[in-house]
Amino acid sequence: MATSDKNNSNDTTKADTNTSANGNAATTAADQDTQPGFGIEKLYVKDASLEIPNAPQIFTDRTAPQVNVELANAAQKLDEGVYEVAIKVTVTAKIGEKVAFLVEVTQAGVFAIRNVAEDNLEMIIGVTCPNILFPYAREAVSDLVTRAGFAPVLLNPINFEALFMQQKQQAQQASKAN
Repeated sequence: MATSDKNNSNDTTKADTNTSANGNAATTAADQDTQPGFGIEKLYVKDASLEIPNAPQIFTDRTAPQVNVELANAAQKLDEGVYEVAIKVTVTAKIGEKVAFLVEVTQAGVFAIRNVAEDNLEMIIGVTCPNILFPYAREAVSDLVTRAGFAPVLLNPINFEALFMQQKQQAQQASKAN
């Protein structure tokens, strides 16, 4: 009989634990509706192109090409709290006046950004998301260049925070000038 008393007390304890866990889960779900949140929904290559306009003759020139890198980013709201952010990397390599190759990669991501103040939202879209996307764009550029028969192009890290602040400063100066 003592054994059944222990079983009953264990069952009661289990029931109390489950109720407690469910109560905490409900409270946590309610808190999540008002808490700031950030999540990566999807990362993908939105566009990639490679041009070698002077092939095959360009492969006979052993001169190291001059490489120029351009970067642009864009964002759009897809739904409430859901944004697509994309960075476009354009790499042009020239030997003299001849274009050795031109690579364009647009790396994009869908991000869930909820309950964030507008100032912070701009910073997340302009700094955090590009910082997440850039390593993928860097890899895609290097892979395309290597597959094209050239030495890999390894893009240097980019300080997106400095770029963001510079763009904000330029926008403020432009608005003061008007």
